[in-house]
Amino acid sequence: MNIWISHFLLGLSLAAPIGPINAAQMDRGLKGGFLHAWLVGLGAMAADGIFMLLVYFGFIHFLNIPFMKTFLLLFGFFILTYIGVESLIAAGKTGMETRGGSESHVKSFSAGFVMSISTPLSILFWMGIYGSVLADMIAKYDAKGVLLYSCAIMAGIMLWDVAMALAASMFRRMLTERLIKGISVISGLSLIGFGLYFGYEACRILFFR
Repeated sequence: MNIWISHFLLGLSLAAPIGPINAAQMDRGLKGGFLHAWLVGLGAMAADGIFMLLVYFGFIHFLNIPFMKTFLLLFGFFILTYIGVESLIAAGKTGMETRGGSESHVKSFSAGFVMSISTPLSILFWMGIYGSVLADMIAKYDAKGVLLYSCAIMAGIMLWDVAMALAASMFRRMLTERLIKGISVISGLSLIGFGLYFGYEACRILFFR
């Protein structure tokens, strides 16, 4: 049980640092409430599950190829910049009283999935941190134990997603429309910032290696 809890806390701590998914969850939660924010996190978790399987079966080493790294960085740049700009436009045009129904549940889920599966931060996490954890687990436990403790990591990530969605929906009720728009702008700029960083890294690989 202690080992399960330690892996659960690992997943919780890995999900906590502020990144594109957390920024998107806060933005969606302020716009549409708990369900939209949670669906963004759920979409990101679906992508995480795919990465977990890729690491487990060894396919993740394919991403070490320079061409693939550059492609993924550029893809992350376009996706995050687009979603960030979309957030800025929505913050300027939509009033708080009408924002709840402005986006479908499928779109919220898809946004989380696409952002997570195209973000180099996610790829580096699953290739590096989880890859190391997996190697250690395989050396110590059987297949059932590896599956159990991998699920513990995912459970920790899920708890953080629920906490973020709750926080965003609670803030939505407490804040004024002006502050909500301000937070949406900050979230959008954060996403654009991550996107520009990935674009810079892609250019560095292409032109300065």
